[in-house]
Amino acid sequence: MSKSVARLKSMKKVADKVDHSSKLRTNIPAGMAAAGPPLGPMLGQRNINIAAFCKDFNERTANIKPGIPLPTRVKVNSDRSYQLTIHQPPATYFLKQAAGVSRGAMLPVRETCGKITLKHIYEIAKIKSQDPPLEWRPLQEICTMLIATARTCGIEVVRDLDAKEYGEFLEERKQVIEEQKKMLQEKREAKMLRTA
Repeated sequence: MSKSVARLKSMKKVADKVDHSSKLRTNIPAGMAAAGPPLGPMLGQRNINIAAFCKDFNERTANIKPGIPLPTRVKVNSDRSYQLTIHQPPATYFLKQAAGVSRGAMLPVRETCGKITLKHIYEIAKIKSQDPPLEWRPLQEICTMLIATARTCGIEVVRDLDAKEYGEFLEERKQVIEEQKKMLQEKREAKMLRTA
């Protein structure tokens, strides 16, 4: 019995310490980190100084247009310090900006909410290749991923795009969006009547 206990003690010394630090993954608008919900409670649960974190984040994102959603990864150390990693904005943000639309399609494969060219895809891929998860991936693979993301947003990828035709398409699209908003509002009102 004593030999097995001695063996266990020696194994404890040899075993490396396991890292139990909690990681936080969230999207924070650039330059707009505030202590209020939802960010404040998430940081409070991990014993991070909320005011210092918000000040640090806002300083790091001061050169970026305010309000752009930035995927943020926070690794919390045991001594309440943290490592902050700020990624490039999400691919959907870039795709919607390039297409000139504010929201994606309600039925992505069946309807088209916007169009972008292959040049747009290439430029977005160059920006996204700076992100840590995509650093070592070839540009062609990132472009393929972006085309798939565009399809799920309801954005069509084309070779060439005529500005006049696309302007007319966006005007028609505005009417479709208004109809969809009315339909959603009617559904909400019908649901409220059922529950009341």
